[in-house]
Amino acid sequence: MFKFNHYNINVLNLEKSIEFYKKALGLEKVREKFSKDGSYKIVYLGDGKSNFSLELTWLRDRKEKYNLGDEEFHLALTADDFEKAYELHKNMGIIIFENPQMGIYFIGDPDGYWIEIIPPKK
Repeated sequence: MFKFNHYNINVLNLEKSIEFYKKALGLEKVREKFSKDGSYKIVYLGDGKSNFSLELTWLRDRKEKYNLGDEEFHLALTADDFEKAYELHKNMGIIIFENPQMGIYFIGDPDGYWIEIIPPKK
């Protein structure tokens, strides 16, 4: 039997990404790893409710943007207060796609990753 543990994305600016995920989604650092030679840093973010974490990996020698394909791979989060989340993300200017028929929208992080925001089940 398996259970979800974490999801990894690579980022170019670790501090900017940490700030984004905290402000946009309320995620906080739960642990971090650093190489002795400074070649990488890994920070795990959590929602404080589940054991699932988002792993942000920064590589010192990486300067070019990551190839994200067609943005078909994405992280999805349920917003307890969907309307409040929508207003926050709208004010931040980070909504990149809306699908009113499905009742969802997507935001984009500093590296171009798409994050789906889902309303709670009724």
